[in-house]
Amino acid sequence: MVAIIVGLLVALIVFVVVINGVQQHKEKIEAENRTKVAKQKAIIDESEELILNIGNLPSSPSLIKILNRRSLNAAKAMQELMPKTKGIKSKVKELTARYEAADDLASNQTSDDNFMLPDNEQQVLAILQCIKKIRATLKSEQTKGTLDAQTFTHEDQRLDSMQLKINIESLLKRGNQAQSKEMLGSARQYYEKALQTLANHPLKTEYTTTKHEEISEQLVSITESLKVTNASDAAQKAKDEENELDILFQPKKKW
Repeated sequence: MVAIIVGLLVALIVFVVVINGVQQHKEKIEAENRTKVAKQKAIIDESEELILNIGNLPSSPSLIKILNRRSLNAAKAMQELMPKTKGIKSKVKELTARYEAADDLASNQTSDDNFMLPDNEQQVLAILQCIKKIRATLKSEQTKGTLDAQTFTHEDQRLDSMQLKINIESLLKRGNQAQSKEMLGSARQYYEKALQTLANHPLKTEYTTTKHEEISEQLVSITESLKVTNASDAAQKAKDEENELDILFQPKKKW
């Protein structure tokens, strides 16, 4: 009888331990899934923010398609991890419709490379940050295998050219402003920096060639202006010194 009781107690203890182990494992899996779901949710939020910010860039249906596909893949991953998550089915349906619309648009509309530099410096900075985020996102998608190498290269080079153009036009704008205020030394620094940026860029395009010529001409003009200014300043300084000597050695008046 005692042996039976002891056996039952041991069996009960083993049962409790097993149940606790299973429960802990289940909780661990759920916690890991929640972390993964949160990561996918962050991907969706980031992609939607980038799509919104792309409105400040030249039209690019291909980029919108890539970002919508990224959101859709993240939503599907969420559904697979936690299918009972509230609203996940409707979210997948919504993103599927958006992706299909973006895919259709990308097939029938080409990208627009025309770009006007905003007057506001904060807007320019925001656009540059947006481009950097998009390029990092494209690289991540290409690494994961969801973006083919050819599309990645095309879109990345396009964004790189856009980023270069913004940097060059910003420097030229500052240089022109300095030159209009006759701050020729500062203007030369801005133009020289723009010229160096073009020289360091690996891709040579019609834009880089044209701008290189324009900036070089500007620098020649500024150099000539500085020579004239320096000569004029030197002449004025010599004249002032001569006047000071004349005053110093002129005959003293008798009182």
